[in-house]
Amino acid sequence: MPQWLQWTLIIAGLLAIALLVGFILRQSRTLQEGRKRQAKTETFQKERRKSMVESIRVLAMAVEEDQVEYSEACLRIKGLLDHVAPELLEQSPFRIFQEVHDRLQHMPTHRARQETEGRFVEKMDRERLAVEKEHADAIRRAATAIRHHPFS
Repeated sequence: MPQWLQWTLIIAGLLAIALLVGFILRQSRTLQEGRKRQAKTETFQKERRKSMVESIRVLAMAVEEDQVEYSEACLRIKGLLDHVAPELLEQSPFRIFQEVHDRLQHMPTHRARQETEGRFVEKMDRERLAVEKEHADAIRRAATAIRHHPFS
């Protein structure tokens, strides 16, 4: 084999090695960036979950101390549990949050409530207060239980 061909093949091999090393380094950096993004996302999700659990506990404490309307607390706790532990909404005593939510979800809130006719709002308030009164004991028991629940 002529010497010029040997040198050409050696140079071609070195170029292939250099290109492969560059490709490997770029892929390695991409993987590291992906791992960092994933770790950041996981940290954010853990903090968000921790914040939601804390909100559930604060709402439960407010129910226990009669600082919030039971209907509002049930709606908020149910919404938070949907993200944190939806399986709890099917278990006793936490099922009451779902039940109250189902009975009140048709009622307008916030701006829609302000734009609704006054007599209709009064009728809805009477219905809401009746639901609260009917389930008050169960709501308080569920609030105490959820405040002490060990969210994993």
